[in-house]
Amino acid sequence: MKNVKAELIEMLNKALGLEHAARIQYLAHAELIKGLGAEKIIERLKEIASDEEKHEGKLRNLIGNFLDGEPAMKIAETHRAKETKAILEVNRKGEKDAIDFYKQIYRKVVASKEALQYEFETLEHEVRHIIIDEQEHVTELSVLLGK
Repeated sequence: MKNVKAELIEMLNKALGLEHAARIQYLAHAELIKGLGAEKIIERLKEIASDEEKHEGKLRNLIGNFLDGEPAMKIAETHRAKETKAILEVNRKGEKDAIDFYKQIYRKVVASKEALQYEFETLEHEVRHIIIDEQEHVTELSVLLGK
């Protein structure tokens, strides 16, 4: 059976791959937006991509410096879309999926508090703040979709 730190490294590396993919996807999709209101949507997609890049840095720091692991260089699956509505919907779904996964990580961190004597507070704080960011992204994409 894996120890707590090894399990968290594995989970955080999966999250890192998801963040890599999300950033690439947002930037690629931003280049496909056309029509009325395109500038606002393009700007927001690029801002979200920047947030995802910050998450990547936080995850690499947690994996490498706090858990003594090796940050992965894998990229999770990306999802294609061409029309503005489809782009916003596919990215909103991705954010919701990310929130669900980060909540699994968060629960693991909280359940492992005793085993993470010198890492717990930082792990808990960073994962919680990534969840908050992802929830903000869902809201912003929903607003752009008119939902």
